[in-house]
Amino acid sequence: MGVKKNFVLDTNVILHDYKCIYNFQENDIYIPMVVLEELDKFKKGNEVINFNAREFAREIDEVSDNDFFEKGVALGEGLGRLIVVVNARSEDVERIFMERTPDHRILATADFLAKKDKKTKTVLVTKDINLRMKARSIGLQTEDYFNDKVTDKDIYDKEQETFDNIDSELIDRIYSTAAGIPANSLDFVKDLEPNQYFLLKSDRNTVMAKYDPNIECVVKVAKGKAFGIEGRNAEQAFALDALLDDDIKLVCITGKAGTGKTLLALAASLEKSNNYKQILLARPIVALSNKDLGFLPGTEKDKVAPYMQPLFDNLNFIKRQFSAQSREVNTINEMQATGQLVIEALAFIRGRSLSDAYIIVDEAQNLTPHEIKTIITRAGENTKVVFTGDVAQIDQPYLDQYSNGLVYTIDKMRGQNIFAHINLVKGERSYLSELASNLL
Repeated sequence: MGVKKNFVLDTNVILHDYKCIYNFQENDIYIPMVVLEELDKFKKGNEVINFNAREFAREIDEVSDNDFFEKGVALGEGLGRLIVVVNARSEDVERIFMERTPDHRILATADFLAKKDKKTKTVLVTKDINLRMKARSIGLQTEDYFNDKVTDKDIYDKEQETFDNIDSELIDRIYSTAAGIPANSLDFVKDLEPNQYFLLKSDRNTVMAKYDPNIECVVKVAKGKAFGIEGRNAEQAFALDALLDDDIKLVCITGKAGTGKTLLALAASLEKSNNYKQILLARPIVALSNKDLGFLPGTEKDKVAPYMQPLFDNLNFIKRQFSAQSREVNTINEMQATGQLVIEALAFIRGRSLSDAYIIVDEAQNLTPHEIKTIITRAGENTKVVFTGDVAQIDQPYLDQYSNGLVYTIDKMRGQNIFAHINLVKGERSYLSELASNLL
């Protein structure tokens, strides 16, 4: 057991994880009254932050008693106490930050507690970088909320594994045997994870391969084609293989802009449409300037249309691979008309039944771990879930490359037989796109 501390929580920590109060071990947790006031503004709505605000209100209602605002309440065995701070003032905060904003009131609470109990370290926990800077400017201890951060950044930026100096006869065997070769015949098998994709190279030949955990064999990966879309490089071939494999129920595809993440996922879903009753393609909406969609004119559909346009662009690209009167284009149009193919904002499909569906969630780097968990845990029988995203382009103010739901899922799901992760490195959109991605 370490030295006991006092933790002051910002509103965004609770909106990120409503169960956060149980993750601070034996340390005491202080909630400024202004945080409860801010949470009250988030109670209405269908987004996960609204759900978290409501659940936290229920949580403290269950644990509170008559002495809650005076003495706090014990959170359980091995945990500290939860205290709501009603009146806290700090002359230093009021002098330096004259505007009376919620952030400054939270700062004042942390400073008040730090000066009141100098023997115990007081730490302000917030996901707001600017607030952390302000806290440090007046000598306060502060940190991010680390409970769901990943520490291995290589899981989303590494290239596919390549094993050199492989016996060329072994590669010939993989090529000639459709069922693959036993994994234990390879000395590096101990380093392989289920559904890991890699290249095997000898002095005269190369094979794209993967480790299939269901048969414990290394099998050849062919350059497949899905609804007119063919992988242009080894990584895209790997992605298509995972997207078309019915045994792999959860796929995460990472990569920078132009690597083909969404296009490959959509093409694979159309190729497998006979295996599923519905294809759901969605993306989270991150409103500009933190404005709610309500400020935009028009109906619900009108409001979200600009955010969904990139998904329709990918669908139109697939249509252009065929003639306008082709069977494939007619199939896509019919699927859209009958609701078998649905492209919508993620918030609109969150409450739906997710059984017998091929679900693609684009821009998943803008989701919290809890949001992704909510989606996956709703997956019913014969459902495949695909998350795509670029962790270098995060639009949510309180997420980063280590705490977003996409990398969290990859980190937690590695090693599972029904999971695959492919990182796309080479851009295929155009030479200009690739050049800009690398140089700008």
